[in-house]
Amino acid sequence: MIKVLFIGDIIGAIGRAAVKIIVPKLRRELKPDLVIANAENIAHGVGVTANTLQEALAAGVDYCTSGNHVFARPGNDQLLNDEKWRLLRPANYPAGADGIGEKVINISQKNILLINLLGRVFIDASLDCPFRAFDHIMEKYASQKIDATIVDFHAEATSEKVAFKFYADGRATAILGTHTHIVTADEHITQRGTAYISDVGMVGAVDSVIGVKPEAAVSNFLELDASQPLEPADKGACLFNAALITIDTKIKKATEIKRINQLIS
Repeated sequence: MIKVLFIGDIIGAIGRAAVKIIVPKLRRELKPDLVIANAENIAHGVGVTANTLQEALAAGVDYCTSGNHVFARPGNDQLLNDEKWRLLRPANYPAGADGIGEKVINISQKNILLINLLGRVFIDASLDCPFRAFDHIMEKYASQKIDATIVDFHAEATSEKVAFKFYADGRATAILGTHTHIVTADEHITQRGTAYISDVGMVGAVDSVIGVKPEAAVSNFLELDASQPLEPADKGACLFNAALITIDTKIKKATEIKRINQLIS
């Protein structure tokens, strides 16, 4: 058996501070073999930087996934192309994009295939199909010994995430939804042994609109012009959302998925 701790989207400074407090504690208590976090909003709410990634890695995160904001900041291409930052970008970006979309991680003498995919509904239809990208990756590693396959499906539409669950059921060991920053209560193990949740949630301010200051978000909805710049909320209590997945690597199936919701006041 191995345990994987998957952390929802880390939002800005308040999210990074929570990770520094909670991840070492969870590593001691739960003893996960692998800790993964979605880091596409780790730098002031949008994108990544070397310093912010370093904070997450130093706190005990082993590998980071991302999403549609991963190229938001200058220099992100250098981070994605340097293995030491352990950062993935969605695999279904067009050919030639910087970085990689999947990685085989050796943990406790087990090979864990981590895949990052980006949905297209309400995001960017010009992306390659995430369903077909998953097929291509699975074919690529078909001849290798893979003990578990974990997918971060970063998507806006719940329907797209659920549809992908049925498409990859039994082939992916775990499918963890990210992007909406709101944790869902549908975690379960399918009959074919895939752990699934539509959205793991976020590590961000409680008094926020999915991690950003509410004043500008409310104004933009009232005016319907989105003219107010969105800034990450950085005060008050912080919510830490994650999921713990237990995997039987002998049969390559998940046996348990458990939501982890903690509050730092």
